[in-house]
Amino acid sequence: MHRPDLPLGGESLLFLTDEQLRKAIEAMFFAYRGFTADPDRILQEHGYGRAHHRALHFIQRSPGTTVNNLLDTLGVTKQSLNRVLRTLIEQGLVESSVGLQDRRERHLSLTEAGQALERALSDAQRSRMRAAFRSAGPEAVSGFRQVLEAMMDPELRRRYRRIAKSGSEGP
Repeated sequence: MHRPDLPLGGESLLFLTDEQLRKAIEAMFFAYRGFTADPDRILQEHGYGRAHHRALHFIQRSPGTTVNNLLDTLGVTKQSLNRVLRTLIEQGLVESSVGLQDRRERHLSLTEAGQALERALSDAQRSRMRAAFRSAGPEAVSGFRQVLEAMMDPELRRRYRRIAKSGSEGP
């Protein structure tokens, strides 16, 4: 009888060797390089970095989000985020508006130009992920997501699940 905690026909994932774990870590490093390569080229053309990409992504994901919510989501310092936002606002990619209920809050949304850049960045990553998921198959996609979620700290996992629930379907 199959135990759900053991893979079919394989060794228990609880007993991976250090060598197997090292190979997995290295695979993640190289996969991340591939995942970020296309957006990095696009960002470089505009003089932006990955912090700009992350801000654009999460502002697009939650239009009208507050600066404080974005700070919590990204886990960066206020100074670092302000530097990124200042650039994106000055370049006409992000709009900042004063909160209607709390005038101390600043709400962020992407302009048409910001949406176009975010779409180009995300399209590049979606294309790479779509090809990888198609190649690996549905069971691998589900397992991949489970591994990623298991690596998250509990609070980040809760935040991720809230964000994932608020949008469209996920992997």
